[in-house]
Amino acid sequence: LQLKQAGELLLKDLDQLLSSLKERAVEHKQTPMIGRSHGIHAEPITFGVKVAGWYAEMDRNRERLVAAIKSVSVGKISGAVGVYGNIVPQVEEYVCNKLDLVPDKVSTQVIARDQYADFYSACAIVASGVERIATEVRHMQRTEVLEVEEFFSKGQKGSSAMPHKRNPVLSENLTGLARLVRSHLTPALENIALWHERDISHSSVERVTAPDATIGLDFMLARLNNVVSNLIVYPENMKRNMEMMGKLVFSEGVMLSLIETGKTREAAYRMVQKHAMKTWTEGKDFEELIRQDDEISGLVGDERLAAVFQLDHHLDQVDVIFKKVFDS
Repeated sequence: LQLKQAGELLLKDLDQLLSSLKERAVEHKQTPMIGRSHGIHAEPITFGVKVAGWYAEMDRNRERLVAAIKSVSVGKISGAVGVYGNIVPQVEEYVCNKLDLVPDKVSTQVIARDQYADFYSACAIVASGVERIATEVRHMQRTEVLEVEEFFSKGQKGSSAMPHKRNPVLSENLTGLARLVRSHLTPALENIALWHERDISHSSVERVTAPDATIGLDFMLARLNNVVSNLIVYPENMKRNMEMMGKLVFSEGVMLSLIETGKTREAAYRMVQKHAMKTWTEGKDFEELIRQDDEISGLVGDERLAAVFQLDHHLDQVDVIFKKVFDS
């Protein structure tokens, strides 16, 4: 019953976070930025799409939590070993109904702990989702990137030694707390195996894990909601970072255009990579190098190249993504 009630409070926290995520996603639906893979510039996306991804994950986590609450919303008053030796099932049904629980289909002296482990698993996954967002905020707040920043209040100290510091301390805190919440899943899994119709090896564990996991996750969700709703976004820095590599981010479009002319993928890749690497090592403008290559420009043509080096085709489907995520 206590896990059920704790889970319902966690759902309220999740709903508040989902509301904040949706608001920020819509706000920055068309704010372009660079997408990264392996920490390296890949192709343009929008910050709204990134936040929509966070929303979609948390929406799935809500479904997981709802299912987990159902798993633990069971009760039993079925006697010392679960066979109603000195009580009738109608008493169990009556009491469980009063507590808004469902009588367990079959029990021993206790409710089987796989149902509890399901709940802790959901908490661990939610905590990991919180960490994913927090980690992204930390990376995006790095001085060299500075695309977003945690709100920094007047008089707040970033470092006791360096007055210039503005550290992502809330997100760092969330990353650490996620480790603690996840750590409660292993004991919950180990609690499933009990001797015969009951032992109490699980009892001492649950006295710690139940409050710690749920209170910890409740704090995490509230803190993340604060981070998201007050997050400072720097679109101009996103634009600067996206353009810093001399339009290298459009390389795939050039390669695909060459493939459309009949070039094999491997040949097209080599033709484009040659100029891409020169941009990396010599700081050349990638578009200029491509246009100066008579073979590429001759095959693809000026009109097609002009279209390749535009953001539009990368962002044309943002509305489709938002419709899938927010169903609106």
